[in-house]
Amino acid sequence: MTILNDLHQVLFNAVLLFSLAIGVWATVMAARNRSISGQFWGAISILTLLSFITLTVGMILWLTGFRVPRVNTYFIYMAWMVIIIPGMFTQLRGRDDASAALAFAMLSVFNFFVGLSMLSRGLIGPWQLG
Repeated sequence: MTILNDLHQVLFNAVLLFSLAIGVWATVMAARNRSISGQFWGAISILTLLSFITLTVGMILWLTGFRVPRVNTYFIYMAWMVIIIPGMFTQLRGRDDASAALAFAMLSVFNFFVGLSMLSRGLIGPWQLG
């Protein structure tokens, strides 16, 4: 299962860096007073899907007997990262103006710091047989 362990780490790092990149991108759009483009919506979808895949790999590791410290906290944080982006889209009712870009920027940067918090607390791994 070390392959899944490594895959989980790589996927989580991708979620972390992608969140930061989207946060910077949305900040630039908001600063230039531009509306959100179709490419940005695609990137948001990819981030949500990437978070979901990372959570799924974590669930597979958990179901096969592997554990990290405070596994319940891990699942709560990962569920947050999967649900919050589509939730923000729903709350904004599909708006694509500069203020919506700013909201997505703040949320993406917040998700980046949530991920850093998970890393510093040892919630990401390595997963070990429990």
